[in-house]
Amino acid sequence: MGQSHEVVDNPEPVLWTLVLVVAVDTSTPAVTAGVVRLGRSEHSTELCPRVLATRVTVNARAHAEVLTPQILACLEEANVQRSEIDAIVTGTGPGPYTGLRVGMATAAAFGDALGVPVYGVCSLDAMAAQVGPGQELLVVTDARRREVYWARYRDGHRIEGPAVHRPAHVQADPSHVIAGSRDHADLFSLPYVEVQSPAPAGLVAVAARDIVDRRVPDPLVPLYLRRPDATEPGAPRREPDPIPPPGFLTRGTA
Repeated sequence: MGQSHEVVDNPEPVLWTLVLVVAVDTSTPAVTAGVVRLGRSEHSTELCPRVLATRVTVNARAHAEVLTPQILACLEEANVQRSEIDAIVTGTGPGPYTGLRVGMATAAAFGDALGVPVYGVCSLDAMAAQVGPGQELLVVTDARRREVYWARYRDGHRIEGPAVHRPAHVQADPSHVIAGSRDHADLFSLPYVEVQSPAPAGLVAVAARDIVDRRVPDPLVPLYLRRPDATEPGAPRREPDPIPPPGFLTRGTA
């Protein structure tokens, strides 16, 4: 089950910076990158993700072309050197095969180049973190084939999903609010929360404790939840391959 994470967005100054994090997500048509400062505020022991710079391009066909330039633009805007980055967070889906791999492979490559850990988080959890606890929440995103990726949350905790179904097969309790793809959320007749895609603050919020505690990240495994649309005829089924971790490119070459 998912854990409870809150995106703190208040005017309190952050007294000290714990880590600087690059966050990316390509699980939806939104190509997202950001630089986030993770610290503690004067009046709270909670970890506070503060976005220093962000770039979002909504184009499902442009993930590969725009993600790296967006990351570099965010670093420049935030006046952060690559050597100052402590960790990278990437959304692991669920999402379409091609777009999702772009974000995760890019994150792994940056982690390899910078020698920093790369943390994968469920992209739906990041969106739920942007809503915050205290509500019954359903998050849905476009899975194509007239289906949706979805997960259900109670008080910030994931209690069901992620999964992929046709909208008619996803239970919509009248007490829920809904976030995610607006076109698909409208099919559920629930109050809509204006969170359409994972944002850098939400991504970092989900991984915040692991980052600060310097836990060794799990291998990056994409949440496809089903086979890619295009496969070779007669090709055997197999589980998704992990995205190469930091160090893979240098350790794996002769």
